[in-house]
Amino acid sequence: MEIIMNWLGTIPGAVAQGLAWGLMAIGVYITFKILDVADLTVDGSICTGMAVCAVLITNGVNVWFAILCAMAAGMLAGLVTGLLHTLLGIPAILAGILTQLMLWSVNLLIMDGKANVALSRFKYADKVLISSGESERVKSLIILIGFCAVVILILYWFFGTELGMSLRSTGCNLEMSRAQGINTNFTKVLGLALSNGVVALSGALLAQQQGASDINFGRGAIVIGLAAVIIGEALFQRKTTNFALRLLFVVCGAIIYWLVFQTVVFIGLPTELLKMLSAIVVALFLGIPHLKTYLVKGKKKKGGAQNA
Repeated sequence: MEIIMNWLGTIPGAVAQGLAWGLMAIGVYITFKILDVADLTVDGSICTGMAVCAVLITNGVNVWFAILCAMAAGMLAGLVTGLLHTLLGIPAILAGILTQLMLWSVNLLIMDGKANVALSRFKYADKVLISSGESERVKSLIILIGFCAVVILILYWFFGTELGMSLRSTGCNLEMSRAQGINTNFTKVLGLALSNGVVALSGALLAQQQGASDINFGRGAIVIGLAAVIIGEALFQRKTTNFALRLLFVVCGAIIYWLVFQTVVFIGLPTELLKMLSAIVVALFLGIPHLKTYLVKGKKKKGGAQNA
């Protein structure tokens, strides 16, 4: 009984992590599912969001302005990736890797050459919006839910506009979009900027939640984002075509991912195996649809042979 109660005590923290990472997963969803682009910029832009927010708050800047600056920095990172891809003709995945490498140096410059910037909840408790402290747990959850709701509503509105529909069309059929007069280079750049802006917002909130910005934080972030997107799609999205609900289910996927993650940590799995676990989860959810199709075809062939 005590073990169960201890495990239940980890759930609020996992939900809070899931909500913060859920915003990052929404950014990944924009490129991976809507634009049909594998963007690796996010491993750097999430750290950029953390760095900008942490440095500004520690220098006395208002937290709301710090968050806006973090989003703007993330959008600039996405803009660089988009321009490398559209103007120089570099494949999107390679353009993202190049931007990610550049962001390593940029993030170090933002943090004045330091590997991390502390954002202690004791020193900056009155300057941050969310905290990992138990006394602030409910408040932090409400604020994170509010951020997720606002982002989902804004994106739902945006992707219903003519410009948003053009962006979605670009991801669905590039050649047809061009034939309809859509500037696909512009929509690609816009989508990458928008995606990384949302990712940087996630980073800004995570910096407050974690109480620090770390140069190594973004390593493997794309795997977590993909895991959230794929889990949300596999468990929920097939049941609806509503765009807002799809974004909500991406956040739910992130929450489920972190609940599993916390459970694995709770039962004592070595922390050095957690990245491998993340990769395995993504591989399984990516491979299940293919395996289902393969099994169905196998059954049909077997049934046809028996009938013959």
